[in-house]
Amino acid sequence: MELVVGRVAKSHGVRGELVVEVRTDEPDLRFAPGTTLTGKLPRAKQTQQYVVESAREHSGRLLVRLAGLDDRTVADGLRGMLFVVDTADLPPSQDPDEYYDHELEGLTVQLGDGTVVGTVREVLHSAAGELLSITAAEGFPPAGREILVPFVNAMVPTVSLADSLIVIDPPEGLLDPE
Repeated sequence: MELVVGRVAKSHGVRGELVVEVRTDEPDLRFAPGTTLTGKLPRAKQTQQYVVESAREHSGRLLVRLAGLDDRTVADGLRGMLFVVDTADLPPSQDPDEYYDHELEGLTVQLGDGTVVGTVREVLHSAAGELLSITAAEGFPPAGREILVPFVNAMVPTVSLADSLIVIDPPEGLLDPE
């Protein structure tokens, strides 16, 4: 299974730098100079290896230069590319309250009283923090709608990977359809 650690948003400047949307808690490690990245273009079955030449923060964005990529036109061709790592290569988390996104995806979400809310579709990373994107269950109308729950201890008191279960305690109104 692959885990996305970044996505190329666009090129930057004329020398082939890339603006990368970071999707990892460890950008300093994943995008360190000399690191090899596996890139996968949308709709492409094959991957390609790239070596990070440099990475720097600029106006709240990560700018990455890849070895051998020194032209804006070539960089533009990488727009939408996903940088991925194999989940089998990830070390186990040392913190019991930290999880990889792929560990949470697919878990059942329920309220403290046992009412099933739905299933975690993905973990969204925003400037304000992480959000669980939950697909509403059949018994939680309207079924199939997206529910966003901030992934904070106050609202997500229990995560059990062993039981494939997340228990949430949302404030009143958060789960109401709009």
